[in-house]
Amino acid sequence: MAATVKYDEVETGQEIPAADYPVRRANLVMYAGASGDFNPIHWNERFAKTVGLPDVIAHGMFTMAQAGRFVTDWAGDPGAVVDYGVRFSSMVVVPDDDNGAVITVSGVVEEKLEDKRVVVALTAKCADSRVLSKARAVVQLS
Repeated sequence: MAATVKYDEVETGQEIPAADYPVRRANLVMYAGASGDFNPIHWNERFAKTVGLPDVIAHGMFTMAQAGRFVTDWAGDPGAVVDYGVRFSSMVVVPDDDNGAVITVSGVVEEKLEDKRVVVALTAKCADSRVLSKARAVVQLS
C-alpha cells in the first residue's frame, strides 16, 4: 500500500502518474465468479461475436474497479474514497492471447475541498480508446 497522501502536500492540477492494469480472460472469469455476472460476452468469444462484438469484452464494473483501485492505491487507504462515479464510454476488448488487454489509468487533482477532501479526475484508456468518461472520485486525505 502506498504512503498516505497528505492534504497539505497536494495541489490543484497535480498529476497522479499513470498505472497499467493487465486484463486477461482468466481475470474476467474470476470477476464473473465474484460478481455473479456470467454474461457470455465476458468469456465466450463465439457468443460475443454472434451478438456483434469484436471479441470478449471486460465487464464495465471490472473496468470501473481498476480505476477505483488506482485511486485507493494513490490515497493509501481504501476507506478514503467517499464518492466515486464514472460513465462508460468504450469497451475493453480482451483477446485470447498471452497479452490480453491493458487498462491505463491516470489522474489529476481537480479541486481541493473543505475538510481535507480532494476531487480527483481520472482518465482510463485501453489502447487508444478512452474507456471511462466523467470519472471522478472524492478522496478524504489526512
